[in-house]
Amino acid sequence: KVTELVLDNCRSSNGEIEGLNDSFKELEFLSMANVQLTSLAKLPTLSKLRKLELSDNIISGGLEVLAERCPNLTYLNLSGNKIKDLGTVEALQNLKNLKSLDLFNCEITNLEDYRDSIFDLLQQITYLDGFDQEDNEAPDSEDDDDEEGDEDDNDEDEDEAGPPGEYEEEDDEDDGGSDLGEGEEEEEVGLSYLMKEEIQDEDDDDDYVEEGGDEEEEAEGVRGEKRKRDPEDEGEEEDD
Repeated sequence: KVTELVLDNCRSSNGEIEGLNDSFKELEFLSMANVQLTSLAKLPTLSKLRKLELSDNIISGGLEVLAERCPNLTYLNLSGNKIKDLGTVEALQNLKNLKSLDLFNCEITNLEDYRDSIFDLLQQITYLDGFDQEDNEAPDSEDDDDEEGDEDDNDEDEDEAGPPGEYEEEDDEDDGGSDLGEGEEEEEVGLSYLMKEEIQDEDDDDDYVEEGGDEEEEAEGVRGEKRKRDPEDEGEEEDD
């Protein structure tokens, strides 16, 4: 009933890993990276296998075995192996469902027109070394799962946040508080304005007093003149 099996960094013996056999009939994903595998001759029949990781081994040929024992492969990673020429890769033509092939860090990648040659040879594949013929990157299934998880988290956050009405009420309360603040400012402005008016009134009173003083001085001047004139009038009366 095992569908996924990771044997990375295990050690193979005579081209096989002990315990890996035909009994894994439900296996869909198998990873045997860096297990010192030199050949696929002893690979068990895994008819439901879809993804096979064989990176960082010592495989240099014999890829025709894959079509016989893993006919439904859609993804094959052979990066970091000893594959040197197109003739070795030609055996993968019989993997009719193969969509993605990785030959990164193999000597074959040094060939002139490497990518165009592989796409012409294996017309069933869509992605080579993680990119299609237009250099568009292959989608990562793990990234897709993460995005779905993020969407679920966002939905949960929205549920916890509550209905929009609650926010509107809070906003109204905040607006009320700001109105009070404006009222307080208006009161402060009114008081300062009244204080200024009182100060101006006092200044006006002082001016009024000063003006009154000037009038009194003028009045005294007039009286003095009258007093000066009075003796003359008296002299005239005496002459009469």
